[in-house]
Amino acid sequence: MNGMRRMSALAVAATLVLAACSANATPSPAPTNPPAPTTAATVNCVSGSITEAGSTALQPLIQDAATAYQSACPGATITVNGGGSGTGLGQVDGGSVQIGASDVLANTKLATPDADTLVDHVVCRQGWIVVTNLDVTGITNLTTQQNIDIWTGTDTNWSQVGGPNIPIVLIFRPQSSGTRATFLRLVLGGATEATGGQTLTEDSNGAVTTAVTKTNGAVSVIGFSYYNDPANKPLLNGLQLDGVSATIANVGNGTYKLAADGNLYTKGTATGLTAAFLDFMMGPEVQGTIIPKDSYGPVSMQ
Repeated sequence: MNGMRRMSALAVAATLVLAACSANATPSPAPTNPPAPTTAATVNCVSGSITEAGSTALQPLIQDAATAYQSACPGATITVNGGGSGTGLGQVDGGSVQIGASDVLANTKLATPDADTLVDHVVCRQGWIVVTNLDVTGITNLTTQQNIDIWTGTDTNWSQVGGPNIPIVLIFRPQSSGTRATFLRLVLGGATEATGGQTLTEDSNGAVTTAVTKTNGAVSVIGFSYYNDPANKPLLNGLQLDGVSATIANVGNGTYKLAADGNLYTKGTATGLTAAFLDFMMGPEVQGTIIPKDSYGPVSMQ
C-alpha cells in the first residue's frame, strides 16, 4: 500500500515538472523557405592572348569590356588598339589581329571577296555628336542643311549660321575613319567635303576631341562616349541635329539619326579566347552595365 502511494506521488511530481518545463520552454521557430541563391553572370574564362584594332569610336567600350574580362580571367590578355574602322577591317582580314572593330559594314571598306570572309558581330548601338570649340557661342543646333553648307565649304564663318564672327575650322578624320564615313552618309548625304579653307585632320576620336577644345572656331564629330566624358564635356559645345538632342534615348527611339551599329569582325568563325570575349560582350555585365556607363546603347536597341 505504501509502495502504491509512493508511485502515485512520483507520477504526480513528474507531471508537474513536465508541465512547468513546457510552460517555460521557448517555442521552436516556424519553418521558413530558405532565400533564393544569389545568381551572377558566369564568365567563360579562356586563357591566351588576342588583339583588337579599329574604330576609335568603339574603343572606350571595348577597352572597358577587356579590362573586366581580364579581371575575371587572369589567364587572358586582350590588347585594344585604335587606328580607325578601315584599319581594323584590313588588319583582321590580313590576320594580324583577331577582332576588327568598325562603325561601318566591311563591304564599304574592303573588296567583296575579302569582306565575305569576315563575320560581323554587332555588339551595341552608338551615336556621334557635332561639337565646336567653346568660342562658338550662340549656336545650340545645326540642321542637316547647315551641316552640309559648313562641311562642303559653302559657309566659312560662324556668323553665317547665327554664331560669332569667327572663321570655321573643319577638323576631319582620315579616309579610313568609320566616324567620317558615317557622318558623310547619314548627315552630308554623300556631298563632296571641303578641301580648301581652314581644315585639319586628326587620326582618332580622342585626338579630335583635344583639337576641338584647343582650336578657335573648330568643329568636328565625336562619339557620345568622348563627349560625355566628364573631362571633356565642360570644354565642348555639343550641338543638336535638326533640333534633336544627341542622347542614347533619342538613338533608341529613332529621332536622332547620327547613329549606327557597333561591329566587331572576325576572320571566319570565332574560336577560343576570341569567341569567349565576344560572348562576354553580349552578356549582362557589358550589355547592362558597361554599355550604358560608357554612353552606348545595348544591341537590343537595334
